[in-house]
Amino acid sequence: MTQTFVHPYIPNTAPEIHAEMLAAVGAASIEDFYADVPEDLRLRRPLDVPAPLPAEQDLARHVRGILAQNRTTEERLSFLGAGTYNHYVPAVVDEVIRRSEFLTAYAGEPYEDHGRFQALFEYQSLMAELLAMDVVNVPTYDGYQATATGLAMAGRLTGRRRVLAVSDVLPEKDSKVRDYTRAGLEIERIPSVGGIADVAALRDRLSDDVAAVWVETPSFTGAVETRLREIADAAHAAGAVVVVGTDPIGYGVLTPPALQGADIVTGDIQSLGLHQWFGGAHAGFIAVHDEPRFVMEMPSRLFGLESTDVPGEYGFGDVAYDRTSFAHREEGKEWVGTAAALWGIAAGVHLALMGPQGMADLGELLLARTAYAQQRLAAIDGVRLGDDALHLREFTIRFDGARAADVVAALRAEGIEPGVVVDERTLLVCVTEATSAADIDRLAAALAAAIDTEEKDQ
Repeated sequence: MTQTFVHPYIPNTAPEIHAEMLAAVGAASIEDFYADVPEDLRLRRPLDVPAPLPAEQDLARHVRGILAQNRTTEERLSFLGAGTYNHYVPAVVDEVIRRSEFLTAYAGEPYEDHGRFQALFEYQSLMAELLAMDVVNVPTYDGYQATATGLAMAGRLTGRRRVLAVSDVLPEKDSKVRDYTRAGLEIERIPSVGGIADVAALRDRLSDDVAAVWVETPSFTGAVETRLREIADAAHAAGAVVVVGTDPIGYGVLTPPALQGADIVTGDIQSLGLHQWFGGAHAGFIAVHDEPRFVMEMPSRLFGLESTDVPGEYGFGDVAYDRTSFAHREEGKEWVGTAAALWGIAAGVHLALMGPQGMADLGELLLARTAYAQQRLAAIDGVRLGDDALHLREFTIRFDGARAADVVAALRAEGIEPGVVVDERTLLVCVTEATSAADIDRLAAALAAAIDTEEKDQ
């Protein structure tokens, strides 16, 4: 291949350098590197892309123009949820995580630690208290991966393949969990009834080949599972592991899954001091009881107190390191790489600020705001609730005549994001402590007007 243009920042584009590199590897041309790619997969024409921008300032202007189209939840009244939530982030959280020793550290290795291990140990301890669990990992990539890992752990512990999913699962999460576990597990869904698990159907499907029963609480629709103890008892009788995917935001008032029979509790910490940021800062947690057979199946890092060379002096570092791929590479439980440790520090600061009473107050407020929103929206003609389950933060409404997408478009024109479209007649609505009663009243009024207009136009 003859290179006629030398890139100013990439010296290896020079023709003589190209020739030297090809000679070193014994290739006649760059085309040789693609010889194994089937012809029907190869594009034999130039890519159909816009012409390049001539200068850096042109690129900067182009990107600023794209970014200017975004609208934040500070600019618009938002009732969007479905995995990423508009919770208030105290200013001190951002102040702490912007410190250079946290923000720029790579994985927090001992030679560059500066308190990172201690901060993450404190996060783990606070999460364990909130979840009524004993062992919590250093955050992994996100809640999707955490739940998938929890199910994979169940498969390794039992030597079985079947997983029974008894809750309504966020479609995106369901997809990623299935992708992650498909090599070792088969996930079967048991439809919910009234927003929560159909325990009778679960008992009918349980057998000695079930690795795990997977419960989401709150579910995709925000329904709180009220029969978790029954589910756990039935699963354990069949030798299965109970894996719960959850959001920790409500456990200041709700009973933690660990106290209702859950063996592995997983989820995302985005609600604990992390911004939405156009899709969210996300990080996953995995929590288990202090049982070696469960702890030793956790693939991610665990930080604990460690003795030092000085008698009576302790530091913070990895424990049970042999579990991980860091120690044994391909023999590790799962592959572990750079995780979302910074977000664990953020969540730790948030939990320390809130304390037990603060989390209890927040949980009560979320339950009250959710109930008020359900009451106000269900009172609108042509609107009814999706189910009668207990809900935290999210719930669905169904339109008798109006189309959900049309309602969203109408309210969006008024600066309101009313929720996430689930299907033609269903909308998922989310409220947080940042949503006032006046905000809910405004949504109800705008929704009633939009439905009335929609029905008149039909």
